[in-house]
Amino acid sequence: MADIVGSMRVFVRVVETGSFTAVAKENDVTAAQISRAVTALEEQLHAALLHRTTRHLSLTEAGSRFYERAKAILADLDAATDEARNASVSPAGKLRLHCAPGLAQSTVAAALVGYQRDYPDVTVELKIEQSMPNLVEDGYDVSLISATQLPDSIYVAQALGSAWSVMVASPDYVKRNGMPLTYDDLATHTLLKLETPVSPPDEWHLQSTDDAHVLPLTHAPLQVNAPDVMRAMLLNGAGIGTLATYSAVEDLAAGTLVRVLPQYRVRPFTVFAVYPSRRYLEAKVRTLLDHLRATLTPALEAVGERVEAMTNTIGEAAGQAAKSA
Repeated sequence: MADIVGSMRVFVRVVETGSFTAVAKENDVTAAQISRAVTALEEQLHAALLHRTTRHLSLTEAGSRFYERAKAILADLDAATDEARNASVSPAGKLRLHCAPGLAQSTVAAALVGYQRDYPDVTVELKIEQSMPNLVEDGYDVSLISATQLPDSIYVAQALGSAWSVMVASPDYVKRNGMPLTYDDLATHTLLKLETPVSPPDEWHLQSTDDAHVLPLTHAPLQVNAPDVMRAMLLNGAGIGTLATYSAVEDLAAGTLVRVLPQYRVRPFTVFAVYPSRRYLEAKVRTLLDHLRATLTPALEAVGERVEAMTNTIGEAAGQAAKSA
């Protein structure tokens, strides 16, 4: 099918100028080419649009109706085109973001507040779900997830930083059951299961500078799939569980949770930003990714350093106590 939009533009300009020649000059073509474009449009529509004489052009009744409709259609098309082009230049509109729980309640929330403050024309809609949605079908712009590795997909993924989980318990639990001092001691304690994309719920992958273990969780009285619920259970003295550094850091600092076997980390993982395509990336997505790299990445690093610093302080204090004894 011939370029009907281009022919409509030619026809509208012919009506507005009243001349094939004037439109030909605007487009740097011949008047005969402009005339043929209008004739081709009439053939497509099976309707005469213009009365032609050697000195005058006038609209037919069908041409008059088509001219009014064509003007409106072209105005809408131009507005849509400008809007789409501006979307790649000026951040604006609704940004639909998915994030895994735990990550959202900590560092991501602060990053998004800062982003929206910097880009007030963008409305951020955040959805919290454990598993990553279908970004295209569900209409998401970006997904923020934690994973040891991503499955093959058509999506684009950017690594924003790394983190790990730690074993923690409440001081009350430790007071009642004692603090595990070695890996083997864990077998005598109540261990809780947390189901996340980062690790399977039925085993803990523990790593230290000296060794590594895969601890099977053969019996756990409680299993959850939300870090905030796991945290609540741990605060209530239910047992020993695992939390990501960014979910545990404030409780560790406040002393409401204590780190168990601090020489061990539970399998490190990466925080990813996942989005549908890198082609024609909208400004709101591009600026969000830039903002997350500038804020979330150093925040994740700072959390890890803070947790390790607390662990080292605890270890030094324990060493001093042992010497005094």
